Amino acid sequence: MSTQPLKQSFAWWCIRAQVDDPAAFLRQARQIGYEGVELLPRELWDSAREAGLLIATEVVGKIERGLNRQAHHAELEEEIGRKLELAAAYGIPNLIVFSGNRAGLSDAAGIAATVEGLQRLAPAAEAKGVTLILELLNSKIDHLDYQCDHTAWGVQVVEQVNSPQVKLLYDIYHMQVMEGDVIRTLRQAAPHIGHIHTAGNPGRHDLDADQELNYPAIMRAIQGIGYGGYIGQEFRPKGDPLEALRLAYRLCDV
Repeated sequence: MSTQPLKQSFAWWCIRAQVDDPAAFLRQARQIGYEGVELLPRELWDSAREAGLLIATEVVGKIERGLNRQAHHAELEEEIGRKLELAAAYGIPNLIVFSGNRAGLSDAAGIAATVEGLQRLAPAAEAKGVTLILELLNSKIDHLDYQCDHTAWGVQVVEQVNSPQVKLLYDIYHMQVMEGDVIRTLRQAAPHIGHIHTAGNPGRHDLDADQELNYPAIMRAIQGIGYGGYIGQEFRPKGDPLEALRLAYRLCDV
């Protein structure tokens, strides 16, 4: 088992409505111990860097309109090109990509198109040293009809693309909703996971005693697989966002 501490980040969209002074909040989050921030508006990137926070992820495309259709590949390739330049300039290690919705598409056809799209994008990501992370989302509650909604679907894609810069974004909350068995799945899919998100289930709120996931045990398992990426806190706080992030940081600091 690795004894290295897990790096933690937090998603800005979850707390932005509760933050009056973004620059001050970023500094306070760094003081807690957070090393990264995710999904941050472009105008705050310099403030994050001044606070000592890495911008851990940025998004490409839209959840509903992703890589599972060839008709989307050209526009995504154009956007990826722009985002890769920004990622290289700001040291952003990961760009999040999406499968898109099924809309009647079979799993086999969706996998084939997503693989084709990522193989088209992978060389540019490899050249910049940036990882494209395909996000696993639940299609039961939050993102109805999303296709990459099971770990096995995503693993098939990553294995077929066969690029060191194409991985999965394993979202613990979303996969608890869809399939459970989180620790076993993390261990089995470990070579294909490039980033991890958290949230309490049900509700997608704090990692507290009112939700069902055993986060200390999950974090120990993640540390045990030698995971070197970020643990991104992506929950909607019930109360004060800074205090919620402080408690989540401590809970996951194994």
